[in-house]
Amino acid sequence: MKVSVLGLGYVGLPLACAIAKLTDHEVVGYDESQNKVAQINNKLCPIDDVQCADDLKVVDFKCSSNSEIIENSDIYIVCVPTPVLNDYTPDLSPVKSATETIAKYLKTGQSVIIESTINPGVCDEIVVPILEKMTDMRAGTDFDVAHCPERINPGDPVWNVYNIPRNIGSTSPEATRRLAEFYREFVSNEINEMPNLKTAEATKIIENTFRDINIAFVNELAKSFDVLGIDLISVIKGASNKPFAFMPHFPSCGVGGHCIPVDPYYLIERAKQSGFDHKFLKLAREINNSMPEYTIEKLIDALNIIEKPIKNTSIGLLGLSYKANVGDIRESPSIKLRNILLEKQANLFIFDPYFPEMSNVKSLDEILDKCDAILIATDHNEFNGLSAELLFDKGVKVVVDGKNMLDKFEITSKGILYRGIGH
Repeated sequence: MKVSVLGLGYVGLPLACAIAKLTDHEVVGYDESQNKVAQINNKLCPIDDVQCADDLKVVDFKCSSNSEIIENSDIYIVCVPTPVLNDYTPDLSPVKSATETIAKYLKTGQSVIIESTINPGVCDEIVVPILEKMTDMRAGTDFDVAHCPERINPGDPVWNVYNIPRNIGSTSPEATRRLAEFYREFVSNEINEMPNLKTAEATKIIENTFRDINIAFVNELAKSFDVLGIDLISVIKGASNKPFAFMPHFPSCGVGGHCIPVDPYYLIERAKQSGFDHKFLKLAREINNSMPEYTIEKLIDALNIIEKPIKNTSIGLLGLSYKANVGDIRESPSIKLRNILLEKQANLFIFDPYFPEMSNVKSLDEILDKCDAILIATDHNEFNGLSAELLFDKGVKVVVDGKNMLDKFEITSKGILYRGIGH
């Protein structure tokens, strides 16, 4: 078969490489970014993914920013972003655009698979109508539409596109079985056949909403226990020895990435259109969105103790990525922290080894030399060497640990003010 992947980012590019590597299908890629296409065609990986970078060196597939490359495909796979707008409402324009592009080339017997994260109903209410209107064909009869929600965890050394279980649902049980077999050609784990499109769409939304709610729970506990004088991290570790019915989540300076802080809004908005108000999900989003501001409050309180204002005080922001050991700033709370500090006119120094172009110092040593206070926003491995001795020797007076990665008691023993999130 000929397989086209539309959208060559963190989801689409590893997927295209996997199909090209483990199957005999012809694989092509389409992306609107000419720069990204040029990099891929030159075997240069434009995303921070070690497995994908290695695969790209050995696989053979072509990509283009001209959509004609997808013509005559048996399977079209949509892997475009699904962000939210400034008012937190879903932005489905990339999915609509990709669907319209496919419709120009869609023929009888072909299949369209949406991997982009979408709320329940998008395939039936948006994707199928666009394809039927533009082609004058019928879904489930002339062509098939399926949803196989992506599961990518950037930077994970164990789970990747080759071994993460997947769910797929389609316009008919027959199409679901056939397309599930296609995924089984390159995924070594379970491909679960879902009863319909909506059920498949709902799986990804609730996976990430589950995490968002639980993170919001511990983030609110961090605020509560701060008032009560209880170390939440110790409490969570204690609760974790229960062998059933407890799953530890940990507080931090905020929630980032393209999934957890975004996906709940898709469900919130779609349910609202049908007359249901997701109060719980909205509250979880409100709590998690508040964590950067709360973290800055912790910093201001600590600075007040040493009689320093935040304005014009030299503060070091360590990390811009939304998670450890990846060069990815999508929805990163670090960016919000940076913006708040700039608004408050701090003398701000920034260091992230994954984003030298966004850093204004070149090393960890340099930022420690320049700053009275540091705020750890990303728990990169490069920051593991922040010992109490080093911080003391560098003259750092305040540490706000947004990821609770340092030894609180060791640091305070040196007379340095330490503020964690619930710690």
